[in-house]
Amino acid sequence: MSNPLQPAEAPKTMTDYVYTQLREDIIQGKLAPDSKLKIEQLRGMYDVGATPIREALSRLSADGFVLMEGQRGFRVSPISPEDLEDVTELRITLELKALRNSILHGGDDWESRVVSTYYQLSKVEELDLFEHIDAWEQRNHDFHWALISACTSKWLLHFYNTLYDQHKRYRNISLVANLGQRDVHAEHKRIYDAALARDADTACRETEEHIRVTAEITRQVLVEEMGKQSA
Repeated sequence: MSNPLQPAEAPKTMTDYVYTQLREDIIQGKLAPDSKLKIEQLRGMYDVGATPIREALSRLSADGFVLMEGQRGFRVSPISPEDLEDVTELRITLELKALRNSILHGGDDWESRVVSTYYQLSKVEELDLFEHIDAWEQRNHDFHWALISACTSKWLLHFYNTLYDQHKRYRNISLVANLGQRDVHAEHKRIYDAALARDADTACRETEEHIRVTAEITRQVLVEEMGKQSA
């Protein structure tokens, strides 16, 4: 099994292409939570036939991004504070386990990845993050991947990848608030320093706090948005 957190390869089939595009559009919120996914509409959006769309939707259903409703078709999985909490707890469980394993087994190549991705992330974090959100998001992903990239369990990395993207659905709702209410660079530096020192306990503690702060700010924004919609 290839490492699912490495940069994605070009899609090999039309189904792979549709799956990748649909998944990203759901994560980015271009396809709204709880919205219906009509085959004909998706054919027009992605300029493909119905078969690869149905196959991609079935794969996304297995990943939890899409709900199958029997004869009624498909819709984007809804979001809620309760689901955010569930996703957060599972992500923490998997990420900390992967991080401990990675720190234990990581060699010089692992250290090089951590140092390189942290440097690239730090360069963006010196800038106005609100003008470089896309670059920050990618480099943030790369740094977190580098930290766990020496984990020896490919299945753990596979399931972590799904939870990371599920969490990203929520983070995208509140990214501006998250970057505006905290010193993200200082949080990353504490994780980085502990990881390079091979201090797994501190690295895991700082990582958990980092994720929980994100989740709490996101929960506040989500509750406010839901309140506006119901008013």
